[in-house]
Amino acid sequence: MKSLLAAALAILILFNPLSGQTIIPPFHMHHDFLMASSGAMKYGLYGYDNPASLTYIHQPDFYFTWTDQTGSIEDFNKWGFFAAVPNFGFGMIQEDTPLGSVTDYRISSAFGSRSISAGFGYGWSGGDTDIFQREKLVNIGLLVRPNQYISIGAVGYQTLRGKRQQIYTDLAIRPFGNEFLTLFGDFALQNDQAVREGMWSAGVAVEALPGIRITGRAFEGELYTVGISFNLRRAGVNTQRQFNGSTNNGYNTYGIRLGAYDRNIFDSYTRKENDYVSLNLNGSLKYQQYRLFDSANTLKDILQSIDEARVDPTVSGIAINMSGLRASHAMKWELRDRLENFKNAGKHVVIYIDRGGITDYHLASVADKVIMDPLGTIMLEGFITGRTYIRGMLEKAGIAVDEWRFFEYKSAFEQIARDEMSEADREQRQRLINHSYELVRSDVTYSRGLTDDEFDSLVNEVGFLLPDHALEHGLVDTLGRWDEVSNIIAEFEGDRKRMISRNNLPARNKPFDNRWGTPPQIAVIYALGICAMDEGISARSLVNDVHRARRDNNVKAIVLRVDSPGGDGLASDLISQALKKAMEEKPVIVTQGAVAASGGYWLSMNSDMILAAPNTITGSIGVIGGWLYNDGFKDKLGLSTDFVKRGAFADLGFGATLPLLNLQLPDRNLTEKEYEIMRERFMSLYEDFVQMVADGRGMEYDEVEPHSQGRVWSGYDGLDIGLVDEIGGLADAIDIAKREAGIAPDDEVKIVEYPEPGLFDPGIFFPRLFGVEIKETDPFIEYIKFRLRHNGQPMPLLPVDMMHIDLYR
Repeated sequence: MKSLLAAALAILILFNPLSGQTIIPPFHMHHDFLMASSGAMKYGLYGYDNPASLTYIHQPDFYFTWTDQTGSIEDFNKWGFFAAVPNFGFGMIQEDTPLGSVTDYRISSAFGSRSISAGFGYGWSGGDTDIFQREKLVNIGLLVRPNQYISIGAVGYQTLRGKRQQIYTDLAIRPFGNEFLTLFGDFALQNDQAVREGMWSAGVAVEALPGIRITGRAFEGELYTVGISFNLRRAGVNTQRQFNGSTNNGYNTYGIRLGAYDRNIFDSYTRKENDYVSLNLNGSLKYQQYRLFDSANTLKDILQSIDEARVDPTVSGIAINMSGLRASHAMKWELRDRLENFKNAGKHVVIYIDRGGITDYHLASVADKVIMDPLGTIMLEGFITGRTYIRGMLEKAGIAVDEWRFFEYKSAFEQIARDEMSEADREQRQRLINHSYELVRSDVTYSRGLTDDEFDSLVNEVGFLLPDHALEHGLVDTLGRWDEVSNIIAEFEGDRKRMISRNNLPARNKPFDNRWGTPPQIAVIYALGICAMDEGISARSLVNDVHRARRDNNVKAIVLRVDSPGGDGLASDLISQALKKAMEEKPVIVTQGAVAASGGYWLSMNSDMILAAPNTITGSIGVIGGWLYNDGFKDKLGLSTDFVKRGAFADLGFGATLPLLNLQLPDRNLTEKEYEIMRERFMSLYEDFVQMVADGRGMEYDEVEPHSQGRVWSGYDGLDIGLVDEIGGLADAIDIAKREAGIAPDDEVKIVEYPEPGLFDPGIFFPRLFGVEIKETDPFIEYIKFRLRHNGQPMPLLPVDMMHIDLYR
């Protein structure tokens, strides 16, 4: 309101009415072309009247309108043309009279949000400007919509030479918070008019059916208008009758609109189940896109598309091209789960698959009709997890490793300190594998009508299936290519369906005036990769995103997506404590992806609710560490070191700098005293970790500790032991965040994502510019470098093989 009052005061000061002859056309002369007050319905005249309204233009739109003042619909003695794209508009009004003709032009622009915006316009005229007393002018507009019920507009006009002014204000109210009913009124004052001499109008607009609007408006001086507007998706027509109450004389206005999508009865009532949404999932399924030069699919966008199609009455099904899909096992489960919800709404899913492994087929099996390429393959190979142990290699290189393992299942150091799995690590890994297998078997047998024994036989006796074999065993329904999917769907549905992209869904094109004001926001914050201050989750900057979401009053809830194997406890705690503070002000919901364990669970624990996929790797509450030091490495490379020191422990981390890695390898191992100090530090951090989990989860220390000791759990196990609240994914977390924030399920929300995505990926240009292909850094080398940078530190961290989002198959 302070912003509104300040802007309104500025307009009043700048456009204080002066004496003199009127040369600005009175605002209400536009009533021929305006069916309601400027801020009451749609976009007014596309910025011609109030430039601030251009913030509500969501797509390019064009409008042509004319009057029949001479009694004929072919009379074009007064007409207007208006065009706009988001935040920019152009308009012109031409009038022919016996005295001459004049054309008024105006360009406008706007900035701001749907809650408060401002705009600027510049106008000039052509034709008989002297007769009609026209000159160049500027105008400033303000539009304030603090909520979905009220709209306040103000515009000031100023000529550039004659110093003539005009002020216009309007007020509109939506009693039900939607377009069904709008009450409005406006007032205009110019030049030396007293307030009592200003022009006013008031009226009502009703939209009982989508896109059909009926208006009635009364003006000072017994002038009335009644109009109707009828919209056909991206086109519309309207007509309005103006008449004088005392003389019954009047004329009509007609209008044709083309361009932007609008509400309409066809999508709501007459085009039921006519469309199939086509989703091409080729490529990596990412969390965020770069803002430029990045056409990759994102998880949120695909899940949102499925939900939008589910509630859209025009959609009868979804057709998915899985060729080339690369996604984690948890992401595939989330897609499958959301498609199940889609099917539960009585709609159909058709999936095309050419090549895929067991998790790919797990996703495809949800379909009502699975189409397999005639030259495709399906691998039901089962699941495996393992690692390469490099202790022997390090020994040969002259690097010694001392594993500091105080918790039975914390196995992150085994790969560099052992020759094979410990029994504890074998036990926990086998349980994860069993749960993944049983999840796929349960879902596939249910969807495809197989028995458990039949599925086991396919995995253990067949494994590799060619198209004919897949068809014979009931894994697919037909063979074909993606370009044949329309015909296959027509045969399946009994009639031909229109294939549309997700961007053509009405939900993605609905006009902003569906809801006045900025809709409530849900902040989705991504904590991805290793927990570190300046890499991976980049906690140093990510914590600012958490604080920003907490302080933003438009953000009603926070959803944290965690896909992290842990790492630096400081980085994890920095984010965790920021979330704890945010919980005091708004709901915080955590959704765990493929991996959210150790430091990744630390990120999750301070929240109102934790969701995980059934095959999420979670838990691993514990710390691990170790010491890499020189045991002949320097001699093998001909290196030597020397130093001076002050302080008993000053030389503990000192050693030769490793070539290429630019990291130091300590010259010596710890002394007994140093080891005891380290051990106490580890035990203290472990106890703090367990206690913080207990506090975050509302549990006792003794309830958490038996499930700790660094053990990893599946999402299902996490639910059973209290580390997880519900099985679900990102879309479920957003739904819960809305509910916990008190937002109605059908109310519009805006998702804001943090961190803000980068402008573009610099790597896409290097192969073209320099002829050099940029390769990803080997994750194991990065792990060794990370370990050396944090040598000797207690780390809530998973093994390196569990750091990959695409774990298992």
